[in-house]
Amino acid sequence: MKLIKAKILAVDDEPEMLETLEEILSGAGYEVRIETESPKAFELIARERPDLIITDLVMPEGDGIEFLERVKAHYPHIPVILLTGYATVDSAVEAMKKGASDYLSKPFLGAELLLKVEKCLTWSELNEENRYLRERVQKQDQEANIIGQSRALWQVVQLIDKVAPTDAAVLLSGESGTGKDLLARNIHKRSLRRDGPFFSINCAALTENLLESELFGHERGSFTGATDTKRGIFEVADKGTLFLDEISETGPSFQARLLRVVQDGEFLRVGGNRHLQSDVRLISSSNRNIQAAIANGSFREDLFYRLSAIEIHIPPLRERKEDIALLVAHFIEKYASELRRRAPTISPEALLLLTQHSWPGNVRELGNTIERAMILGHGNIVTVEHLPKELTTCATQESESGRSFQLPETGFRLTALERRLVEQALDSTKGNQVQAARMLGISRDAFRNRMKKHRLL
Repeated sequence: MKLIKAKILAVDDEPEMLETLEEILSGAGYEVRIETESPKAFELIARERPDLIITDLVMPEGDGIEFLERVKAHYPHIPVILLTGYATVDSAVEAMKKGASDYLSKPFLGAELLLKVEKCLTWSELNEENRYLRERVQKQDQEANIIGQSRALWQVVQLIDKVAPTDAAVLLSGESGTGKDLLARNIHKRSLRRDGPFFSINCAALTENLLESELFGHERGSFTGATDTKRGIFEVADKGTLFLDEISETGPSFQARLLRVVQDGEFLRVGGNRHLQSDVRLISSSNRNIQAAIANGSFREDLFYRLSAIEIHIPPLRERKEDIALLVAHFIEKYASELRRRAPTISPEALLLLTQHSWPGNVRELGNTIERAMILGHGNIVTVEHLPKELTTCATQESESGRSFQLPETGFRLTALERRLVEQALDSTKGNQVQAARMLGISRDAFRNRMKKHRLL
């Protein structure tokens, strides 16, 4: 593999040797820089960041080992080839231990030099690619981490700890933006299938025909445009995890197909007649009340029970406001890294405003808000001025709304009013406690406590 136009720095106290190196390397298409003194060479490295360094083992200002150690301390990813006319096994071993990529004895043939150069550049490129992939994996792992310290979130995490190592089907419920995709990835990461593939598909974003084709695949000629046979996700995700986001938005045909896979582990490609096997763990999610969908006939009850061996409800952000500060810090670090900036701090006034907001868009809305603030603000601190004006407006309206409430002149019994509000919430949600709690702006546990208090449970 030849990396044309790679930049190479040659360091040697002998001008004749530098001339030879420059002639051979330039003739092979490399961009060459030469230097006779190691201190000047180091300055050149800092300024131009070469792709490869070739240096003599013996230099007037210090030997090549010392120069090698200095280079590796500051630029560990740049490969170094050492040249010497005093080749010994001991010096070669020492050089390799200090980080040299290769070793070449004088005199040498041009072909020998080019072979070692190409080998070192190839390995350097592969190492850089591997480093990039490792960073991506690390980033994905970090993104799959659950951030928060609230009791409500802690209960979710405890349930995930128990569920993740199993193959049980999981249904994640919660409002849009609460982080259902992140939790699905977290479950996969902690499962025995962690080394297998993870696929996520938004069922609401695709038509039913396209959704079936994506998941089950299709045979050539099965419909207009099907010019080739296509493997579906159920095939390629074998031994892995499939996350079906917004499963409640699917239609009856897809639900029937999905039920067959869940029950028997078998499916047909669209237009196919050969039964295929699939070993995939299913995680589903919905921001709707699936029980209500079952009641009105838009979702199959048998499929619901197959998908919800374990149901995990993710509380909205307004019910776990103690997590907001941690999430703000996380998003600041995340977007600072993406924008290649030093992470700023956040003013107490701005953090207070963020904490007081109700966040109807939940964690997704908070993340977007911080990203906006990071883009618009370029200082060392995020202030109220960097936040959307809507946040200040909403905070003012909520405050004024609270002050505008007037007690009736005759007064009322607070206990009776609370009981009536609980009853109305249950009536409005057809007995769904999660939805009723959400209507009143309290947690499910707090709602159940009030039901017990008023003997409604």
